[in-house]
Amino acid sequence: MLFWHVPAPDQAMLISGSKRRAEDTQFRIVTGHGSFVFPVKQKARLLSLALREAEITEDCVTQQGIRLRARAVAVFKVGDDPASIANAARRFLAEQNAMEELVGRIFAGHLRSIIGGLTVEQIIRERDRVAQEVKEASHTEMEKLGIVVDALQIQEIEDVSGYIDNLAAPHAAAVASQARIAQAKADQEAAEREQQAAALKAEYERDTAIKRAGFLAETEQSNARAAQAGPLAQARATQEVTEEQTALARRQAALAAQRLEAEVRRPADAEAYRQRTLAEAHRDQAKFEADGAAYTERTIAQAQADANNARAASLRDGNQELIAANRVVENLPALADAAARGLAGATLTVLNGATGVSEVASGIVGQGMAILDALKRSTTIPPGVNGDRPRPAEKA
Repeated sequence: MLFWHVPAPDQAMLISGSKRRAEDTQFRIVTGHGSFVFPVKQKARLLSLALREAEITEDCVTQQGIRLRARAVAVFKVGDDPASIANAARRFLAEQNAMEELVGRIFAGHLRSIIGGLTVEQIIRERDRVAQEVKEASHTEMEKLGIVVDALQIQEIEDVSGYIDNLAAPHAAAVASQARIAQAKADQEAAEREQQAAALKAEYERDTAIKRAGFLAETEQSNARAAQAGPLAQARATQEVTEEQTALARRQAALAAQRLEAEVRRPADAEAYRQRTLAEAHRDQAKFEADGAAYTERTIAQAQADANNARAASLRDGNQELIAANRVVENLPALADAAARGLAGATLTVLNGATGVSEVASGIVGQGMAILDALKRSTTIPPGVNGDRPRPAEKA
């Protein structure tokens, strides 16, 4: 609308010529909304409420008489309340651009005054205190001007006479010394790290070379094994064939030995055993025959002698029984001879061999001699009749 005016958010619209007044002001203040401004009758002006900045550069003398140049910056704006807007409008509405310069001068005066009561060391160490005191000292003037100071910061303190440099020289020298020492330590540590890095690099290269050589050796061994795999397999196959052939030959030799044992050796041993057995039988038979003949001859001779004795006794004594016995005795050798010959020609199995046969013949002769002895004892002439002593019975 033509007569409707709306100020910006950072502006205050001042309408003069209206009957509506706010408190003791001669104009109406509008912020944040619009208002009708009647032409010719009313007049509207805008006052900036935006943030402003004033740079301060002031030569100051400290309590010690040392000249310093202080650089500071102040951030301020017109207050948002109607009283501040009215105060600022009355003073700066026509020359709003001169607000920074005026505020800067006010702050410069207070800054110079405050620095004059402090030492250089206090100014350097307590800049915030200086800024706060400047703000407090200028608060009354700023309030009258309708200005609110948001911040005041001392940016730089220049020492024209070199006092600060001289003051800081020992510390600077110590700091420089410490810096050189620190730099030397840093260089030493860097050199040590470089040496360690070089050692680690050399160790790594050595390990790498060793591993590479190991891998190369393993590769060559694998290639060699691969190249020898064919001949080795052929040799193993040939060895297995040779072993099987050897085992087969061993089994064939064992089979031939078993056949030789069964077909030649055992029959030969059986034949030799048979021959030895026959020879021993012939030998035993010959010995038996010889022993039988000798014993027969001895028995016949003994029987003949006994018969002769018995015959002589019977003839001498005229005993009929002895005569009869003498007949028996005369035939006893013939009986013993017949018995021995019969046993020799008989097909009998006699235990103890020739000894057994001799015992049989001796038994026969013994029976005959026992008969003769019995006859002798029954016809024995008492001693002294014929001057002969009775003869003891002969042992068979």
